[in-house]
Amino acid sequence: MSRNFLLGIDVGTTGTKFLVIDTAGGIAAELTLTATLHSPQATWAEEDPLEWWKNICKGVPEILRKAQIDSGQILAVGVSGMVPTTILVNREGQPLRRSIQQNDARSIIEIDEFKAAVDESDVFRRTGSAISQQSIGPKLLWLTKNEPRLFDQTVWVMGSYDYINYRLTGSPALEQNWALESGLFDIHKKDWDDNLLLLSKISRDQLPPVHAPSDIVGHISREAAALTGLKTGTPVVAGSADHVASAFSVGLKQNGDLLIKLGGAGDVLYSLDRLEINECLFLDYHVIPDLYLINGCMASSGSIIKWYRDNFSGGLDYTELDVEAWDIQVGSNGLILLPYFIGEKTPIFDPIARGVFFGLTLQHTRAHLYHAILEGISFGFYHHIQVLEAAGFDINRVRVANGGARSKLWRQVTSDVIGHPLEEVANHPGSSLGAAFVAGMGVSAFTEWGEIEKFIHLKDPTYPNMESHEKYKSLYKLYRNLYESNRPNFAVLAKLEGLTG
Repeated sequence: MSRNFLLGIDVGTTGTKFLVIDTAGGIAAELTLTATLHSPQATWAEEDPLEWWKNICKGVPEILRKAQIDSGQILAVGVSGMVPTTILVNREGQPLRRSIQQNDARSIIEIDEFKAAVDESDVFRRTGSAISQQSIGPKLLWLTKNEPRLFDQTVWVMGSYDYINYRLTGSPALEQNWALESGLFDIHKKDWDDNLLLLSKISRDQLPPVHAPSDIVGHISREAAALTGLKTGTPVVAGSADHVASAFSVGLKQNGDLLIKLGGAGDVLYSLDRLEINECLFLDYHVIPDLYLINGCMASSGSIIKWYRDNFSGGLDYTELDVEAWDIQVGSNGLILLPYFIGEKTPIFDPIARGVFFGLTLQHTRAHLYHAILEGISFGFYHHIQVLEAAGFDINRVRVANGGARSKLWRQVTSDVIGHPLEEVANHPGSSLGAAFVAGMGVSAFTEWGEIEKFIHLKDPTYPNMESHEKYKSLYKLYRNLYESNRPNFAVLAKLEGLTG
């Protein structure tokens, strides 16, 4: 009996990941190729879509060889990726510039212009999205001002995985979460908001059709088949936002399920079966029809740890840093970090916030600083949980995933700060698994969404030390006060740097 497989691809910040799963259960092969985040100015975050496509063309043949299968055994392809990135595509299907990433904060002035032109509360009620550094509209305004010639050549505006789907199939399409998170989409009418499009200086014609994740949006073209080794005609589904695919693939599928992603950015996702919006959080469609994910994203999380390792660790790797900081006590000897290294998205929506080490003394060591970074990031997660609980959302279980979940110290600090046990998903491949499964649903390789469970394996939970949690609750109040008291200083600094008028 022949075996059938599905290919999942995740376009991530630091790498393009490939995953082949067996429809009967199990992972046949995994592969990751490096991608580059560019930050040519302090508030900028860009990537090269052509680098992603180059990785696709290199990675697909490699993953097929690694899985020891031929392309004819791939039933369908699903792609996930960062959202909502902004990619300008010309008539030839080529990107006109590097993508502007979701955590890019260059459009500070345009955000203010946008807010001045609309009723923010009304926009939020219609779109479910606050006007923030993530919003597509202000970024488009920035492009019209600063790169008008490129903007004039734009035929399509797309997101990360949408662009890869386009290169695979030749058919332009948007997945529904790019539309929702763009801040330009009326979630009640499920259609673009013409007034917001006008303000953003973009037309409907420049936005491809919107699809649900498991919708088949095209088939592998002859050109893509020649470049990737995939079989011509293989179905490609719309795919999913990376954090949504990841949440589904760790088992978030009922009310009260919460996922904390210890990645380069810090995601917090909460599953619910009704449409609710919260001004401090984002809203996404779940990959499962009629479900939603109310969620937050910290602009900097694991990226701060990487920055610290690369610049101040003396050559230690992450494991060695963990060992060195293991015995540091709660509060890092009076040292607190504000983790707003490239501004912040949820829950404060402040693109001019900055990172702060507060309480430094000559007694602090490298280990204290590292421990304080883990605590500061964890306070950011706790802030999101406080918002959820204040809105009446009960948390029934918390799962943890992404690369940082392998760190016993980071898991323990996070558990102690938030006061909940953490269920770690063993050897979790991340968003690529969700993308592959969604592709399977699109071609009826699976009959129900609950079949994802055969790909999920849990490790022993990390339990909180409740005595530490009580201490952290007091430190958290100081953490919050530090931000509020420094907001005027952040504004002055942004003006001095020429980021605001």
